[in-house]
Amino acid sequence: MCERFWTVPSYVRVAKRAALMAGRYAHAKQFKRHNRQLKFLRTRLGRLSRDIRRKTADDAALSAGFAIPLTRAEQIRRQKQRQRGWKLYSLHAPEVECIGKGKAAKPYEFGCKVSIATPVNKPKGGQFVLHAKALHGNPYDGHTLGPVVAEMEALTGVEARRIHVDKGYRGHNHPHKFRVWISGQVRRVTKAIRREMRRRAAVEPVIGHLKGEHRMDRNYLKGRDGDRTNAVLAAAGYNFSLLIRWFETLLRALIQALLRASLRPQNP
Repeated sequence: MCERFWTVPSYVRVAKRAALMAGRYAHAKQFKRHNRQLKFLRTRLGRLSRDIRRKTADDAALSAGFAIPLTRAEQIRRQKQRQRGWKLYSLHAPEVECIGKGKAAKPYEFGCKVSIATPVNKPKGGQFVLHAKALHGNPYDGHTLGPVVAEMEALTGVEARRIHVDKGYRGHNHPHKFRVWISGQVRRVTKAIRREMRRRAAVEPVIGHLKGEHRMDRNYLKGRDGDRTNAVLAAAGYNFSLLIRWFETLLRALIQALLRASLRPQNP
């Protein structure tokens, strides 16, 4: 049997208006008015949370059903903008993290980091993805290089001779430091290595294809396991698309060869 209970006014209308005005005040750099709207929202959220707790206190099933939403609401109400440690950014996906991009157009992204590894030399079939892994906890890029390369070598069975990374990997933890080449590096750079360093940028369009065509940009799977699964499935889908394109080229060449053979005049 479903029981209904009424809370104090839900504040849907005024809360929506306050959230809208808070964003406008922040954009206009009117931070006193911005903080006033945030205080208004925190006060109403606390009032609703306390009212729900009072009205579900006598029902164990209702209390258990509201436990997680109320805990998350209290976390959102108490957390500050510049506090250290874990923060809650999404009610339906609490594993989401804030990732600083350092770009003017998009200074921050919300999600989890994903490591992508591709071969330096251009394969004939296309730029395949050798390794893809979701990295939770917003780790420093350089601290992920050692485990990722070890997993890639175990997966492919080939030891990496040279590893080309961007400047975000300075201070990395790879055990063979002289195998890692950072973009912009000058010392010990030969002509062959310089050509490979220019090829490092080939991973950027691969990441763009993974995001735009294979659903890595928005993950619809739940939890951290869903993040890990989505990264692997996106990389597999991209590799399969390259294989299908290669098979199409092969099939087209076979059909053309058969047509030429059938149209060739027969000797009497």
